[in-house]
Amino acid sequence: MSVEPVRTVSAAELAVLLGAAPTGGQPLYRGLADALREKVADGSMAVGVRLPAERALAEELRLSRVTVSAAYRELREAGWASARHGSGTFVAMPSGPPAWGSMVGAPVDGVVDLVNAAPAAAPELREAYLDAVDELPHFMPQHGYHPGGLATLRAAIAGHYTSRGRPTTGDQILVTGGAGDATEVVFEALVEAGDRVLVEHPTYPGAVESVQAAGGRPVPVPIDATDPDAFVAEADRAARQSAPTVAYLMPDFSNPSGARATPDGRRRLAATLARHGMVTVVDEVAAELVLDGSDDLEPFGVPVPESATVAIGSLSKTVWGGIRVGWVRAEAARTAQMAKIMARRQLSVSVLDQLAAVRLFAWHDRLVAQRRGDLLVQRDALAAAVDEQLPGWDYVLPAGGLSLWCTLPGGTSSTELGAAARSRGLLLAPGPRFGTGHLFDDHQRLPFTRPVSELTAAVNILATLVVSGDASMSATPTLVV
Repeated sequence: MSVEPVRTVSAAELAVLLGAAPTGGQPLYRGLADALREKVADGSMAVGVRLPAERALAEELRLSRVTVSAAYRELREAGWASARHGSGTFVAMPSGPPAWGSMVGAPVDGVVDLVNAAPAAAPELREAYLDAVDELPHFMPQHGYHPGGLATLRAAIAGHYTSRGRPTTGDQILVTGGAGDATEVVFEALVEAGDRVLVEHPTYPGAVESVQAAGGRPVPVPIDATDPDAFVAEADRAARQSAPTVAYLMPDFSNPSGARATPDGRRRLAATLARHGMVTVVDEVAAELVLDGSDDLEPFGVPVPESATVAIGSLSKTVWGGIRVGWVRAEAARTAQMAKIMARRQLSVSVLDQLAAVRLFAWHDRLVAQRRGDLLVQRDALAAAVDEQLPGWDYVLPAGGLSLWCTLPGGTSSTELGAAARSRGLLLAPGPRFGTGHLFDDHQRLPFTRPVSELTAAVNILATLVVSGDASMSATPTLVV
């Protein structure tokens, strides 16, 4: 039985990472603990890495050993570190807030819901279901279970990948009950207890929860929409430091940052992750929502072996979240393995939904063009309203996707903002939900998936709250559920 080598950050390396020793009004040990916590939260130090001995770090930082010892103790008590008798202190991650799904509620009249980046249904949906009902009698004499998905739907999805430059056959497709279902099946197949999984930071909270449910440990790697290709070097560093076995990425319009890798960057990233032996899970739910008129890019992972990537997609963003049809695209042997896992969860996705999806794929180009047009109008209207009414809110206008990722002016808390907005009829997902710990409380995701009238109303509410001071930082973070 092989023993996994322990990864250690030396005192000298950690001193360089931290920069100058903490100063200011708070106790030195607390400043050091905060600095260490920040480096874990932003992905600079991976979970499981052993911290240097207290004496060595104290000497390197020119602090007393008592100060370092107190800082380590504070980290352990808050869940950011763990001690192993005789082995040292190791980076950990505290338990998170309630599940992302707990924030999803039924629509309420008069309430603007910007928790979910989910657009209204495409008008063609009704016609697709009427056609599906007409086809249903052909299937009714059968038992109704189609593990893996209807052959016609798998062929339609495979044909779509082939048309995008990724030759695919039906046996490489697994039909699931939406992208979330696909994500859980994929991580259950790829992740074993204790495995590290590289994730973008910030990222979609539901994916992190799926990693943790499978027993994995997320390794956050910072991503920046102003320089998305810098993620390649960051991912390489994280891979060398923490040896993840799986990566989860949204290379096209990452949620929430909106970052999109360039053609060169995505090829270098795919090669880097494959070189480190990782299987990359590529979330493509927003990949086709291009809003700047640029060409669609080839699917992520084309230059690397089939075994190096697994793609996830769904109809939730192009058509509607209420049609629970998603899929996994992988090499055939891996898809067969995942089909067995899915069979333990549910015998089959609804036949009626799948028949409707077949028809929707036949109208794919028209549906995508229509969704792009709607989102472009809504994005521009939201950006204009933010520019006019929320000075100091900074963002990179995304070339596609579903939301703005705004950096808030100093002293503004998205957690406090969300709590105050709720009482005004506006629902928001606080920034920390997209990160680890309390990082990103100075950020706010604003989806542009709702009608312009609702987006304008939302910005009006936010402007009122900012002027009134109801979004100011408080001493204790407020939990928004």
